[in-house]
Amino acid sequence: MIKKRTLLKSMAAWLGAAALADRASAATAFAVTKSEAEWRKLISASAYDVLFEHGTERAGSSALNAEKRPGTFVCAACNQPLFDAAHKYESGTGWPSFWQPLAGALGTSTDFKMIYPRTEYHCVRCGGHQGHVFNDGPQPTGKRYCNNGVALAFVPQGTTLPALRT
Repeated sequence: MIKKRTLLKSMAAWLGAAALADRASAATAFAVTKSEAEWRKLISASAYDVLFEHGTERAGSSALNAEKRPGTFVCAACNQPLFDAAHKYESGTGWPSFWQPLAGALGTSTDFKMIYPRTEYHCVRCGGHQGHVFNDGPQPTGKRYCNNGVALAFVPQGTTLPALRT
């Protein structure tokens, strides 16, 4: 008979290996890649933690929660446009939430950090972790793209979008 502790250790090791393999294969597919030192020169420490270490900012800590103006939300690392402000809504979670991304802006992978699988999404250009998508959002999509505010920058309508980082 397998002991509970042995079973849990085996499951954790398998899930960790699966998550690492998923990230490793995804990391080679991005158009914009930089070393840790290069990214750290371009973005804040908290943005680096979320975008490239898969951290999570504290709920309610982002000024972008209150952002209501028309415009575009872009990746804080590479400036890739990710969301139209018209698709943002108040989810009550404490993080900026959207019901739809811009076409082709996001990629997904499976995240096992909470033991059970969740769908993580990231910027398609640099691979920067943005957040997780859930099936409890408003219509017409029913999706909630729950984003870390520190992983985004907001560009008001009428302002030129920043140049894409290469």
